Amino acid sequence: MAHHHHAPGHDEHRSGNAHGHDHEHLDWAELAPLLESQAELFTPLYEHALAWLAKEVTEPGLIVDAGSGPGVISGLFAETFPGARIVAVDGSEPLLERARARAGRLGAGDRFATLTGDMPGVLAELDYPADLLWASRSIHHLGDQGAALAACVERLAPGGTLAVMEGGLPSRFLPRDIGFGRPGLQARIGAVEEDWFSRMREELPGSVAQVEDWPALLTAAGLHHTRSRTFLLDLPAPVPDRARAYVVESLTRTRDMLGEYLDPDDRATLDRLVDPDDPASVHHRPDLFVLAAHTVHSGVRPV
Repeated sequence: MAHHHHAPGHDEHRSGNAHGHDHEHLDWAELAPLLESQAELFTPLYEHALAWLAKEVTEPGLIVDAGSGPGVISGLFAETFPGARIVAVDGSEPLLERARARAGRLGAGDRFATLTGDMPGVLAELDYPADLLWASRSIHHLGDQGAALAACVERLAPGGTLAVMEGGLPSRFLPRDIGFGRPGLQARIGAVEEDWFSRMREELPGSVAQVEDWPALLTAAGLHHTRSRTFLLDLPAPVPDRARAYVVESLTRTRDMLGEYLDPDDRATLDRLVDPDDPASVHHRPDLFVLAAHTVHSGVRPV
């Protein structure tokens, strides 16, 4: 992917391109384990989404995971569609190395390939049109989302399906009242994230302001039979260690990236929440949970 400006709330759970403002200087090999573990945490949500797609996408020959990161969802596609060839597409070769290794561990290495380059132009290098093209939280990193969808549609076989994971609901980790600070912290962080996301979109090369009506955008790109469905990740308290680690990472990044936009009281609350020495922090709280909802929009290229 060309752009990896991840607001914590908007992109935390993507199948895996990097975090941070300045992706040119990120160490992909260093970030990869974190991206992989986060995507693995969301596997139940992805599995439900893929099962939904599988009801209408029967026996695809070629599946393309556009913006695949370390290939967690690519691997799930290989398991869900045992007859399909999978191509993982990403701008980061270190992440694609992990995707290939994962496919090998799953016994799918012989029908798994990778393609390195920036979306959407890199899709022109595909040898064959796709029966299913999946883009998980990657389209919104491209300035002209409509043009990006049209480029994806061009790479679909007649009767092929494009599925994009975009939108949903802000994730929640904590009760409204956590015992200190002003109640409702996560809702206020969410408002700051929305503003951050808008600025990120405005600063993208060739940015086009668009109503984020994904079914309408898919229809405008030439697809029929558009449909949407939202999938839930519900990890109630007490959460397993890997979920706790995910929340720690998420809120630490929120503080680092967005702390300056929060009011001083909320910033102080967030500082306490990510301080491992504070017994009331997310490192130690028994009431921590993970509740997330991601929406998938799909459409079919006319035959």
